[in-house]
Amino acid sequence: MAELSLNEPAGVLVKTTCVDYPGMLAGSFFLMGCNLFCPYCYNTDLVYCKKTSGINTIGELFSHLEKRQGILKGLVISGGEPLLNPYTPLIIKKARELGYKIKLDTNGTLCDELESILSDEQLKPDFIAMDIKTSPSKYASLIARKKSKYAENPEYFENALKRSSELISELPPDCREYRTVLVPPLVTKNDIKDMACILPEDASWQFAQFQNGSCLDPSYNELTPYTDDEVNELISYAKSLRKGAQLR
Repeated sequence: MAELSLNEPAGVLVKTTCVDYPGMLAGSFFLMGCNLFCPYCYNTDLVYCKKTSGINTIGELFSHLEKRQGILKGLVISGGEPLLNPYTPLIIKKARELGYKIKLDTNGTLCDELESILSDEQLKPDFIAMDIKTSPSKYASLIARKKSKYAENPEYFENALKRSSELISELPPDCREYRTVLVPPLVTKNDIKDMACILPEDASWQFAQFQNGSCLDPSYNELTPYTDDEVNELISYAKSLRKGAQLR
């Protein structure tokens, strides 16, 4: 494999965040590239790997981490989907050398890559957040890239998501969480029931309200988000299935 350049546009650096790493002041780096096409996603440039003026290099990330040693405690590696990005191991190793705790955000569809990183003590994250977007059986038709080899293979997503959830559930409860955006076409009571089936009983299940605007699929910008009453009803139902469900 060719040596990775530290000077090529690679992702978006958020210099400081107090919300992306639970209980920790951190920086975040959103890597380019994703294997899914979530219609409500707002990270359009990352999904399409557009090297715009707002994209940072790995060198800029490392420089920031060096400057903020002793102030920031953690680094969130997100995307896109970091498990398919070749820079992810390099970032983890460098951040660890500088004393940072590592949080990995993943969509859960790359269970083999997840198992590989969890089995390597040098690369194993300190915290993992897994997105679960709708019923696993719906990924192939609603979430997959249309020309991908898995677009017509719902069984792949069902098996991969279940396996990834099982792998993550082996981490201590305070080192993992599952996340769902309340997008009206994708998350109904039936979908919540289906999603809960692959989550551990003690899952921390964090829900977020959908916000229209700048969506990957422009038609989703016209969607009306759930009302507060509808959100509360869905969260209450999710909580009846997994006690750790809550609106973030």
